[in-house]
Amino acid sequence: MDVDALQKLIHLLQATDDPLIQEQALITLSNSAAFSVNQDIIRNLDGLSVIGGMLSNSVPKVKEKALNALNNLSMNIKNQEEIQVFITQVCKTVESAPLNSDVQLAGLRLLTNMSVTSDYHQKMINSIPCFLRLLSEGTERTQIQVLKVLVNLSANPAMTRHLLRAQVPSLVLLFDNCINRDILVRALAFAANLKKNMNNEEGTIIEKYSEDSIFFTLRRDSAPFTQRLASLLHHPDTEVKEQVVRILTQ
Repeated sequence: MDVDALQKLIHLLQATDDPLIQEQALITLSNSAAFSVNQDIIRNLDGLSVIGGMLSNSVPKVKEKALNALNNLSMNIKNQEEIQVFITQVCKTVESAPLNSDVQLAGLRLLTNMSVTSDYHQKMINSIPCFLRLLSEGTERTQIQVLKVLVNLSANPAMTRHLLRAQVPSLVLLFDNCINRDILVRALAFAANLKKNMNNEEGTIIEKYSEDSIFFTLRRDSAPFTQRLASLLHHPDTEVKEQVVRILTQ
């Protein structure tokens, strides 16, 4: 798609209030953003702020398509620098959207891309309780998507304390042979990352954590967690076993 066509689409988004036209324009921009050359063009035409403006739209389909477009555009580091101004709004959208809705999943996909590096993790701290609620209450599709965000956050030592403080009594239930493999591997990676960073903290700050916190779930003397890990050593999947060994040898 040439520059003129992209410019017309961006202008159309600014000019119309018709949600059907907005949706189609966003779909076309989203598809064109699959090509890296167009990612730069859309940014240079100020398309990121126009698409970001659609996040305030009251029509869920329009909001979802705007999130999808930003998701494709966020494959580009320079674009991420501009998209990061919308992270707080995207987090609020994820929190307020109906559970397991397309809007919620689209928001989580964008946050996954925006959390691959640790540059913007700080902007997501306040949403950690929301992410963990989705992990407890969401469908498998939602659980997998929110775990991708949580695994990215847990790889950053600066986020360890914020994650360990969160309260998720049901977290231990995910470490089970009957859990969907894609959820199990990511839940184990999340735990392994936290265990690795926890070793620097354990013993010094126990008093800061409540007994329902992730910190207490993952502690060495947590019998339920240790027993579940032991049973997962017999899991048929190699990656599951590798993550279990990673946790046990921390």
